[in-house]
Amino acid sequence: MKLRELAGNDFPEINNTLAGPTGDIEIAGLTSNSRKAAPGMLFAAMAGTKADGAQFVADAANKGALAAVAGAPVEAQIPVLVVSNPRRFLALAAARFHGAQPQTMVAVTGTAGKTSVASFTRQIWAHAGMAAAQIGTTGVVSPTRNEYGSLTTPDPVALHALLAELAAEGVTHAAMEASSHGLDQSRLDGVRLAAAGFTNLGRDHMDYHPTVERYMAAKMRLFDSLLPKGAPAVTFSDDEWSAEAIRVAKASGLDVKTVGRRGDYLSLKRVEHFRHKQMAEIHVGDEIFEVDIPLAGDFQVANALVAAGLAISTGTPAAVAMAALEKLQGAAGRLELVGQTKQGALAYVDYAHKPDALQNVLASVRPFTTGRVVVVFGCGGDRDKGKRPIMGDIATRFADVVIVTDDNPRSEVPEVIRSEIMAAAPGAMEIGDRAEAIRHAVGILNSGDTLIVAGKGHEEGQTIGDRVLPFSDHVEVRKALEEAGS
Repeated sequence: MKLRELAGNDFPEINNTLAGPTGDIEIAGLTSNSRKAAPGMLFAAMAGTKADGAQFVADAANKGALAAVAGAPVEAQIPVLVVSNPRRFLALAAARFHGAQPQTMVAVTGTAGKTSVASFTRQIWAHAGMAAAQIGTTGVVSPTRNEYGSLTTPDPVALHALLAELAAEGVTHAAMEASSHGLDQSRLDGVRLAAAGFTNLGRDHMDYHPTVERYMAAKMRLFDSLLPKGAPAVTFSDDEWSAEAIRVAKASGLDVKTVGRRGDYLSLKRVEHFRHKQMAEIHVGDEIFEVDIPLAGDFQVANALVAAGLAISTGTPAAVAMAALEKLQGAAGRLELVGQTKQGALAYVDYAHKPDALQNVLASVRPFTTGRVVVVFGCGGDRDKGKRPIMGDIATRFADVVIVTDDNPRSEVPEVIRSEIMAAAPGAMEIGDRAEAIRHAVGILNSGDTLIVAGKGHEEGQTIGDRVLPFSDHVEVRKALEEAGS
């Protein structure tokens, strides 16, 4: 594809350059990683936290790159296009280069619930007979694949290559997660969205965003920059940040559709909590549905409503969507029941690694727990340190037994991380070895108790230093249950 075709008309500052011979350069591929540069490629030089990609233009050229894009002039032996936002340039170029996407794309943002909403939306569409896929933290799921992943929102080159693959395999509907990092770094620019959703906002990524207001603003790029005017903006109505999401959506000319107890699109009138399910009365216009959602946790009802709103607003009949809610399977590692003791105590694994998520999951199991709520959790290293005492305080307020352990300490000293949690967790027990902490927790369970092992969810590794060692909360809980004779 010619360079001028890749650039389109979104960056007028380079129109004159592209009008000449430079615009006729035939580009065979795209990359923002100079190590992956190859003959015929366009290299996008990004300014990162550790290094500026501009210093690698020469390296990319030596490997055969024919042109580069950067945020400032660079002396090089190949043409360098200087644009205001190289990240956005790369995303839009990747969309043009790969071309095809599933015809109905939706994205969901928020601090918690993105993975579940994407999964539930895919399941609703599949129930309605659509060839559907999801993209996010747990990887890619489609009618032909179930691939584990590690990034909530992939880089734009990988993302658009994936979208083209999904379209080629016949996927017509796809739901994806939109992280604040991905939105702030323009990774979703170029995705042709039919609708988008917002779940909630809590403390997270304060090592990246300077304030919670900036964090919210990054989330809201989904509404104010990426969603076409008039498109549905499905917004959970009952979060403290819902009003701001609604304001941004209305100001951006979107079709605001609220869901929840205060929702006007899908209105939740009543919820009854049971051990393995919840009965929800949901009003959709003049229709009333009584739905048995086979998942625990009030937050899962909220996720189901956002997913149903996305599916219905993109053409799924309401009755079909409501019927699909009764067959939902929880996303991997999201309040996932792993097993139970011979006395009937339940053991769950959950991805909660931020304050609001931990509070929500602990509160969600309280209604059906006749004994004690036991929690095993830690905090990751090289991430927002401010949340550690907050999560310690939440754990001691919402659980009866708290065990503080390690969770991906990365380059930090694990004992220091634990001490920062323990400082706000009076009465908590400290067991650094995560497997031992899980064994101890399972060993003290009595009839009526509920165990939550929080923080890692679907992850299959423990990052210690620069190594990722095999580790699965699911596997360790099952081992502990077997050792306990359950």
